[in-house]
Amino acid sequence: MSKLLYSRRRFLGTAATTGAALASPFYLRRAAAQSGGEVNIWTYNDFVPEAFKEQFEAETGIKVNVRLVDDQGKQFNLLAAEQPNPTVDIMTVAGHRFLQFIDSDLLAPLDTDRLTNWDKINPTFSESDWSTINGNKWGAPILSGMEVLSYNTELVSEEEALTWDTLFSEKYSGQTAYIIQDMMSIVMLKMGYDGNMVEYMDDPEKAAQIVEEAKQFLIEKKPLVRKYYDGGAEFQQMMVNQDIALGHSWNGPAAALINDGFPLAMTIPREGSYGFVYTYNIANNAPNADNAYTFLDAILASPEIGAAMTKASGFISTYKDASQHLSDLEKKSTSFPEEQLANLQFFRAEANDLKYSLVDPAVEAIKAA
Repeated sequence: MSKLLYSRRRFLGTAATTGAALASPFYLRRAAAQSGGEVNIWTYNDFVPEAFKEQFEAETGIKVNVRLVDDQGKQFNLLAAEQPNPTVDIMTVAGHRFLQFIDSDLLAPLDTDRLTNWDKINPTFSESDWSTINGNKWGAPILSGMEVLSYNTELVSEEEALTWDTLFSEKYSGQTAYIIQDMMSIVMLKMGYDGNMVEYMDDPEKAAQIVEEAKQFLIEKKPLVRKYYDGGAEFQQMMVNQDIALGHSWNGPAAALINDGFPLAMTIPREGSYGFVYTYNIANNAPNADNAYTFLDAILASPEIGAAMTKASGFISTYKDASQHLSDLEKKSTSFPEEQLANLQFFRAEANDLKYSLVDPAVEAIKAA
């Protein structure tokens, strides 16, 4: 294999260039007075474009404090511990986790009448069934993604990457990585079960049996995996360092590497996988709710912002016309063949209480095994 001409310095340099491309006057001047104060946001790396943040702060006087998160469960536990006096105004919740946050009174219903740019979101996302619960909207969709099998094209063949079995093969022992909680759903799907567990809501014993089967599978395969990881940046660095040859990942971090010239590709394997949508949500009892709405309306204002978020994160934008601001390579890295898309299902929330009451302990058991 040829030595990879890819370094962390090059990666960071490219990311900085992506951010600078957003620095053009287009959205805030008419929207916000010099109101001041702050807005506190919990979100993933690259979900708030740096150029947007700087311009927003300059034109509104509102300081944007970003705290990075890497796990929905950790975010839920942190917010639950802080209520009824949270320190956060906006957090980033995956659509299929809405119910968990709503049922625990952690989110405030979203007043879309306060968002003049709500119509800038593609209605496929803003008006879909999963986005309305109990008659309310609970978040502004910003990016969509999916669980994929990502692989170094100089080490793994395209045919090998069409099945999850390759991730658990002896051939790539010590060269793989995945997020355990996400893999639990995928392994259940791979075994022919409903990884959303909606089919077993009336049969908790069956649900427990399936989770136990998936848990035992991952414990059996544990000697083959190099690392369980938590966040996309960690996955990227393992790929760049050639610590791994393939792994389960979200499509966003993988697409960002592809756009930077890394020899990476991704598939939706034939056994299937799951998709999801990230949303910006306002916390119940948010300390700076007015500033939170100002921020949300500003970040939704332009397809260029949506494109910048896609360029930086690699996830697919939910904004109308964002693709018009992407290069051909960027468009290619955020699309999949029709035959692979047919293998995709979306995460659902109906059975989350049952599912995560079983999966969360199973994840801890796998880590401890």
